[in-house]
Amino acid sequence: MKIDAHHHCWRYTPEEFDWITDDMSSIRRNFYPADLAPSLAATGLDGTVAVQARQTVEETLQLLEHTHRHRFIKGVVGWVPLTDPKVAGLLDQLREEKNLKGVRHVLQGEPDAYMADPAFNAGLREVAAHGLSYDLLVRAPQLPAAIALVDLHPALPIVLDHIAKPVIAGPPPAEWRRHIAELARRPNVCCKFSGLVTEVPGWAWTPELLWPYFDVVLAAFGADRLMFGSDWPVCLVATEYTRWYRFIESCVTGLAPAERDLILGGTATRFYRLTA
Repeated sequence: MKIDAHHHCWRYTPEEFDWITDDMSSIRRNFYPADLAPSLAATGLDGTVAVQARQTVEETLQLLEHTHRHRFIKGVVGWVPLTDPKVAGLLDQLREEKNLKGVRHVLQGEPDAYMADPAFNAGLREVAAHGLSYDLLVRAPQLPAAIALVDLHPALPIVLDHIAKPVIAGPPPAEWRRHIAELARRPNVCCKFSGLVTEVPGWAWTPELLWPYFDVVLAAFGADRLMFGSDWPVCLVATEYTRWYRFIESCVTGLAPAERDLILGGTATRFYRLTA
């Protein structure tokens, strides 16, 4: 299957989406699965993974409900209160929904010390015990702390979102390259090539600017631990969905067919345990 491994759906409110700045005002509205469906049809994708945008259990339940009405959503990465001592019971309930595949907490908004918090790490151990994965959302300066976090959970399947959001204003920074290579040494970690266009100042991205970043993560993780995502609808402030997908196709054109298939869906299918 060809899989978009990272998109969102949301019911917009100014209070819950205060991170949408004025230069992103075009996405200050509702986005539902039906809004995404035409782009999937145009690009020939078979399915998607919907990822939390709000840190509420309510949204997790809404995303799971979407999977019943829109069969192209093959899996959900939701949010649960990982620091809550009762999180195991909540995960027991949510696991009744087979389409819950993983969880995410927005660590990019937390201090590095949060990743060492005993309660947070106890919650991650429950995620692993329930057979789920974890989406790791951090910014590039947080990578050292993220690596230390990953080392505490060698049995937990983890995927790095948005290649850790380096500021993309030129060639890949040496420090980011070094940390990506170090993180990739952990065999339980995969990487999403997603969310790049909104890390380019002024949204002025070009294929030539982004290709070197793809080369770095491909060399570090290999095709069998690399997956693409759109980060729709966030990406819409900088690109059309089809333009981003055609760029991804250009990245994998020179690879062997098996490697192309992995990046375009095989890795995501395996990591998130998706079914047709």
